[in-house]
Amino acid sequence: MYQRLSAVLFPIAAVLLAGTVLWGYQEHQEKNRILVKAENQYQRAFHDLSYHMDQLHEELGNTLAVSSRSNFHRKGLINLWRLTSQAQSEVNQLPLTLMPFHETESLLANIAAFTYKTAMRDLAKQPLSDQEMKVLTTLYERSKEIKNDLRKVQEAVLEKHLLWMDVEMLLASGEEAQDNDIIDGFKLMNKKVGEYGDLDWGPSVTAMNRRMAMKSVEGEPIAPEEAAALAAKFFGAPDPGALQVAENGKDTDFATYTVQLPASGGSGGKQVEYTKRGGRLVYFLAERDVAETRIDIGEAADAGKEFLARHGFGEMKAVGYDAYNNVASIMYARTVDGVTIYPDKTTVKVALDDGEILGLSAAELLRSGPRREIGRPAMSEEQAREYLNPNFRVEEASPALILNDMEEEVLCWEFVGGINGGKYRIYLNADNGFEEKIERIRDSDAAGG
Repeated sequence: MYQRLSAVLFPIAAVLLAGTVLWGYQEHQEKNRILVKAENQYQRAFHDLSYHMDQLHEELGNTLAVSSRSNFHRKGLINLWRLTSQAQSEVNQLPLTLMPFHETESLLANIAAFTYKTAMRDLAKQPLSDQEMKVLTTLYERSKEIKNDLRKVQEAVLEKHLLWMDVEMLLASGEEAQDNDIIDGFKLMNKKVGEYGDLDWGPSVTAMNRRMAMKSVEGEPIAPEEAAALAAKFFGAPDPGALQVAENGKDTDFATYTVQLPASGGSGGKQVEYTKRGGRLVYFLAERDVAETRIDIGEAADAGKEFLARHGFGEMKAVGYDAYNNVASIMYARTVDGVTIYPDKTTVKVALDDGEILGLSAAELLRSGPRREIGRPAMSEEQAREYLNPNFRVEEASPALILNDMEEEVLCWEFVGGINGGKYRIYLNADNGFEEKIERIRDSDAAGG
């Protein structure tokens, strides 16, 4: 009897065991594939960053080599703006959020603003001033140092076969980095940039930075213990004392606290960031594998909107999304009296298996400060429609506040519709009907709100 039962059950058990092993192997292979893909993306962004900083230095030299009245200056400034924008994008693709890199990011932002605003004026009538040439000369010298520092890190990455995924895991763990050439190199680079001192960027860039600073200093300062208490409530952790608190940007207008919940019980760690002034939620990240997609983008957008409302962000509208590895990154913009305020935006990461919120980035929104009175469009929707191409088929129309090419806030009529087989957003100045901005809408830009 026992032998007959064994003869039946043993093959079944063997098949089940083999199936389990095969499933485990496939899961392992899929996880490795995702890790390899992420590593490749990090490496590509890093090497592109090094290359574009080389080009930036060279373009600065070219621009300085010609007369201040040369027609080449406009071309050179536009190229500098393009290269700086590419470098900013590549920095944003690297896992540097947990590393002090604010000084370097600020320098890149100032270069982008300076070169763009300078290139947009009529240089034949208003050539580069002595002060602006001095700024370019200083940037030429500093970009050489940054370029060389990046090359040193690049050489270490290539010679020692260093991995960015190791950097990401080390930073996320909250442990002190030990002999990590990538982390040490970027920290040194940022320290050098912080020691450069302020440049006279001119009134437009200086005014922009002043506005940013002024908008970010509202609220009474909170202590590290208060940040830990806020995070404990956010995480549902019973003991705030078990959380790790670090201060970022000390003595600046946008100082923050990063609070870490260490990994335990097989679950990944979490971290959250609050402003030192006012204790406002700036950043949140929870790492976990999302194996499949079970909810649609509309449901994910609703989950993100509810999360923002629960944490005091007010009325927000989903205006676009990207989805990757079963996680949706949904962009929201603030709405006031039916007006979509595009400069006041934030991004929420939502797991597409169960709608769990895995991340938040709200620095831009918080830097905007409390929204002032918007006003009403001088032109009615019907009047604004007259400035559209007659063949443009309008599907939606609403007032919107946007940033134009000069980084100025402009109240517009936003028209969504189709023409020539494509779908577009067209923003018409609500005062004069001028086309301030035109955007082609990708499928991934239509997250319902």
